[in-house]
Amino acid sequence: MTMWIARTKTELQKHLASLPRPIVLVPTMGALHPGHSSLIDLARKHAGSEGSVLVSIFVNPIQFDKSTDLENYPRTEDEDLNICQSHGADGVFLPEPSEMYFKDLSITVTENLLSEHLCGATRPGHFDGVCTVVLKLFNLTRCDAAVFGEKDFQQLAIIQRMVRDLDLQVQIVPHATLRESDGLAMSSRNRRLTPEQRADAPRIRKALLTASSKPSAEEILSTACEIIEASTLTKIDYLTLVDAETLQPTDKITHSTILACAVFYGDVRLIDHIKTSD
Repeated sequence: MTMWIARTKTELQKHLASLPRPIVLVPTMGALHPGHSSLIDLARKHAGSEGSVLVSIFVNPIQFDKSTDLENYPRTEDEDLNICQSHGADGVFLPEPSEMYFKDLSITVTENLLSEHLCGATRPGHFDGVCTVVLKLFNLTRCDAAVFGEKDFQQLAIIQRMVRDLDLQVQIVPHATLRESDGLAMSSRNRRLTPEQRADAPRIRKALLTASSKPSAEEILSTACEIIEASTLTKIDYLTLVDAETLQPTDKITHSTILACAVFYGDVRLIDHIKTSD
């Protein structure tokens, strides 16, 4: 079957009218890489041969706290559509911001516990934007399930909480973080790194792996910080230990403790995390 493309909500609804269930959604902001491809593959597995896989490609303006970050976000539509086609997507929803949001938008979704720390602390309004667009995509696509990567583990936890608290009838399917051969977590932002920055960036994963085996919270944080800051190219946005369920800061090292960080290379912000028991 030929993959269809819908750029408006009206076009999307026409295609959905004949789309076999279950419908599994893969929400993305484009600039697709092998990590995204694996999400589409998992969606196809979850949907089965009788179900449908739908990919959304939308650079969501209301989740960016910096206009320059929004402007610089890579957009590779032709490549993205080829990837969706080759990995078996049945359809792609590719709207413009004006199609998704009214000019006088006044209602958004706010999460006020899991978003207190980590990315939520340094990117005000980010997760309001994420929750709002994801809820809209769930409503528009009428999906039965949606696949999200574990690399953005705070985002995944918040979406799972939104589904729970708002009684949404959507199954959230997590997918493990995919990495480059040198350990760097795959991200659309990686392509914005200079060659020098890209060569240095695997130190983030090295820092987390080395630090996670230390016996105390103080040693874990100091070790990771030392390795990351040994480079003149890096600037730490945050480096912290949190509980995997509550996402609250902790100094107790248990099976549910996560070491998480966000590191800047110039204006490119990379995130990663590891369970201290890994």
